[in-house]
Amino acid sequence: MTRRIILANVLHRPIRSIVSVLAVAIEVALVLLVVGMTTGMLRAGAERVHGVGADIMVQPPGASLFLGVTSAPMPVTIGDVLRTLPRVQAVTPVLLQFNTDGGLNLIYGIDMKSWNEVSGGFVYDSGGPLVNPFDIIVDNYYAQDNGVKVGQTLQLLGHAFHVAGIVEHGKGARLYVPLPTLQELQGDMNHASIFFVKCAKQQDTPDVLAAIKKLLPDNKVLSVDQYMSMLTSSDLPALRDFVNVMITIAVGIGFLVLFLSMYTTITERTREIGILKSLGASKLYVIDLILEEAGVLSLVGIVCGFVATLMVQKLTMAYDPTVPVHLTTGWFVRAAVLAIAGCAIGSFYPALRAASLDPVEALAYE
Repeated sequence: MTRRIILANVLHRPIRSIVSVLAVAIEVALVLLVVGMTTGMLRAGAERVHGVGADIMVQPPGASLFLGVTSAPMPVTIGDVLRTLPRVQAVTPVLLQFNTDGGLNLIYGIDMKSWNEVSGGFVYDSGGPLVNPFDIIVDNYYAQDNGVKVGQTLQLLGHAFHVAGIVEHGKGARLYVPLPTLQELQGDMNHASIFFVKCAKQQDTPDVLAAIKKLLPDNKVLSVDQYMSMLTSSDLPALRDFVNVMITIAVGIGFLVLFLSMYTTITERTREIGILKSLGASKLYVIDLILEEAGVLSLVGIVCGFVATLMVQKLTMAYDPTVPVHLTTGWFVRAAVLAIAGCAIGSFYPALRAASLDPVEALAYE
């Protein structure tokens, strides 16, 4: 009987029910997409650094985990010193520069010879390596997203660059230019933002890491594995605060809409509630009726939110693979719990108000 009443109530005001379901769906989708995009971008960045093929990263003192944010690059002569250390196979200096043309991307200024020694070289879809000062290499994701072809001219950093090659994605950046060219454009001749170090054997990494830290005690020296674990963790204060704010906004949306929806329900159904109470319905029964109706709306909204999130993920990856959305089962569960909690809190006061209605006054309500 109770289920029939709940179903009838939901179907009696379809627009109100649809709005409530949409509010919950938006709440769930917003939580999942904000978390999925932030963690996806971090994971993608970490995986591209790992794809360089180095074992150790050497950065300036106080450098940020987010490559390209820090200034004050280091002299390239540090690379010559690092190459003399035992069990170091190769070292390549890289100068970093953010670029906003065609999306926010990081440009790597590289020395082709040492880059190939560390990374094993690019896998070319078309074209070839950097030869001339204003040559540029782009990865296939950037090329696909911006319609770039070999031989084309790109306007970047106030200069025209000739597209020399298109390579498979996954090795550091999406854009690569000659190191001396980027040094000249930045006014940082003979400087680099980071050194990638490849050890003779991977098991040599701890010993080489200790030697570099002893040699450069003020610099930030990390193994690539350490960097990946730090960048993909949830311990980044700025990221954690941003995600928490967005989740709070999403839960607030669901709470307010469900509160208004259930409060409107009480106003519209005062007479019906009076009839139920006059027939012997207890306060607990009325409260349970309202909360169950809110629960049905929230569950439908959660399912719709899940479906919408998965659709957005697929569409995003299909049309713009440079914006990864990383979704985990844990966050699906958290989003559902947050939505249910918000709905329960939002419908609790309207349920109490319905239970406290006087049957005689409710029956006389017009």
